[in-house]
Amino acid sequence: MSYKNICASLLCIALLITSQVDAQETTKTSQENTATSNTEHTTKMPHFDTEFAGVPFIISTDTLGTAVGAAGIIKHAGQPQASIFGLGLYSKNDSNIGFLSFQNYALPGLKSWLFSTEYYRGYLSNGIYYLPVPKVRGERRATNEIIAEGTETSLRVNARYVLPWGLGANGAARSLIPERGDMAFNPLTSGVTSINVTPFQQQRDITGYDYLPNTSQGLELKFDWDNRDSVGDTESGSQTRFTVRRDFGNDERNSWTTWELEQSAFVPFDENMFFKEQVLAFNYYLADTPTWDSGTGVAGKHRPPAFAGIKLGGFNRLRGYSTAQFYSRSAVSYSAEYRVKPHWQPLQNLPFYSFPWWQWSAFVETGQVADSFDIDELHDDLKWTAGLGLRFNVEGVLVRIDFAKSENGGQTWFMVNQPF
Repeated sequence: MSYKNICASLLCIALLITSQVDAQETTKTSQENTATSNTEHTTKMPHFDTEFAGVPFIISTDTLGTAVGAAGIIKHAGQPQASIFGLGLYSKNDSNIGFLSFQNYALPGLKSWLFSTEYYRGYLSNGIYYLPVPKVRGERRATNEIIAEGTETSLRVNARYVLPWGLGANGAARSLIPERGDMAFNPLTSGVTSINVTPFQQQRDITGYDYLPNTSQGLELKFDWDNRDSVGDTESGSQTRFTVRRDFGNDERNSWTTWELEQSAFVPFDENMFFKEQVLAFNYYLADTPTWDSGTGVAGKHRPPAFAGIKLGGFNRLRGYSTAQFYSRSAVSYSAEYRVKPHWQPLQNLPFYSFPWWQWSAFVETGQVADSFDIDELHDDLKWTAGLGLRFNVEGVLVRIDFAKSENGGQTWFMVNQPF
């Protein structure tokens, strides 16, 4: 596993652990608030105690050597649903990463809003990058794998507005509950519908490649209808996301626009003598850069940098390939997973940690990128991956281990939460 992939995995673990902890604690707080409102006519602030949890870790890879780090989270950080997460890592070859996030804060009088921010910085002395190369007529756009010294930073400030219908009728904080029960196909009565407004800034500087664009700064808008029956253990329902990202440009960089559509669906099946739960999970992803061919000359094209644009490969899409191995104007991806929970559960009696359930999965994926938004070209010479996965509920956090094969070999991913 490359250092680049490790960094991506650690960041996703940070974000997803934070969001799952927030959801679990919000459920508890919501239940307490409901009980209070049923017995009293006055509104009281819920009681909560600030909690801290931290853990050190050690990892080792061929390219990284030995690295040590620590992660910590403060739960109920000033508000019942809010948290602060931090992570740091230092390796034998002097690479280092740091991450800090403040999640799900509410402001007085804005019951339908939640605010979050996150900052990441990483210095990679032997980072693995995929750089686009000039397209040869009649061939697809290719990428070259390089190993180089690089520095990456990312800053995101998110304002999430939860629409006051469905599970958002009682406010944004209470919409974080992970277990939702039966769902309907009407956003006015079912699921959580939200609009996210996120100013962002990304930078990537690779030593020896100063000619590459190194900054992306703009605004992201995302519409999300999360109609799943459970956030961490989905058996039925669906989720729809539509995201638009815009870099408005300046004198030093070109402007560009991308959009992404993602649709997931989950179909349950009855239990049998082997499995107590069976689910077929599907995901469809389509993305484009409508400004790709606007402008004049190579330097004047309104295209995002490779690290900020449309790409495939990594821990969620085309898992048999490395992170962001494929980059171009547009992309399409299809994923299907068969997820089962066996009756046999050998982990439930372990003395130190709680393992309420585990899950096995088998999955197939296909996808492609293209230099034009053309359905025929996107489906020509599709890339394929297939793999097996294990998922564990560990103290309320879903831990995922996936092994995927492709024509380029195999990739193993250690992550948190489902890929979709």
